[in-house]
Amino acid sequence: MRTRPVINFFQIASLVMLLVAVALLAAIATMHFAIHGAEVQVPALKGMTVAEARSQTSGLGLDLDVDNRYYSSDVAAGHILTQSPPAGSVVRREWRMRVSESLGPQKVDVPETVGRDERIAALELRRVGLEAGITARLPYSGVHVGTVIAQDPPAHAQGISRPAINLLVAAASTDAPDGFVMPDLTGLLVVSAQAELTKVGIKSAPKFVDVPVAPIGTAGAAPVAPLRPGAVIAQQPPAGALVQQSDLVKLTVAK
Repeated sequence: MRTRPVINFFQIASLVMLLVAVALLAAIATMHFAIHGAEVQVPALKGMTVAEARSQTSGLGLDLDVDNRYYSSDVAAGHILTQSPPAGSVVRREWRMRVSESLGPQKVDVPETVGRDERIAALELRRVGLEAGITARLPYSGVHVGTVIAQDPPAHAQGISRPAINLLVAAASTDAPDGFVMPDLTGLLVVSAQAELTKVGIKSAPKFVDVPVAPIGTAGAAPVAPLRPGAVIAQQPPAGALVQQSDLVKLTVAK
C-alpha cells in the first residue's frame, strides 16, 4: 500500500514528459512550416511571354518586374530573355523577380542626331521607337548650346543591343564637362594617341599584337601599304562614344 503514491508519481511524471515532448515536436513542426512553408522555387521563365510569366509567378506569390528591354534575334518580341534570381533558386514569397524582355530583331534604322537640337533629337528617336539614353554635356565651341555633337551607337548602326541612344550635347563654355567625345585614334602611333587622351585626363592601356604582312595584290590592284609598327589598329570605346575621365581606353597596337 505504501508503494502506490510512488507509482502514481512516476506515472504522472512520465505523462508530463510525454506531453512536453509532443508539444516540442509540434512547435518544431510549426516553426519548420512557418519558415519553409513561405518559400518557393523560382520557375524557368525564359522564352515565356511576359503575360505567361506574370501568371506563373503570381500563382507562386512572387512579384514580377520588367527591368530592361533588349533586341534579340533568338527570342521573339514580348518574350523573356533573362531572369533574376535564376530558375531553381529558393526564395521567400513576395520576392521581386526581375526580368528582361525581348524586342525581337532590330528593325529600326538609327537616325542621325548629330547637329540637331537636343529636344528635336529626342523627338526623332521616339518617332522611330528609340529613346534617348545617357545624355552627357561638354563645353564645345562653334555650335549652339544644346546641339548634339556625338551619339552612341552611331547613325545607321546595326546589331545594337538596346533601343537607347546616348547623346553628347554642347554645353556653355563655363560649364564643367561631364563627358568627352571619343576621337578616332586608328592609324596614329600609340604615343600620339596616348598624348591625345592624356590632354583630357583619360588613361589608356595598349595591347601589342602581331599583324600579318598584307599581300602584294593581283595585277591591276593597288598595293596595300603595310601597317607601321606602333600604329593603333583598333580602339575601345569606338570613335564617337561617350567617355568619362574615369574610363580606361583600350588600344590595340601593331608590333
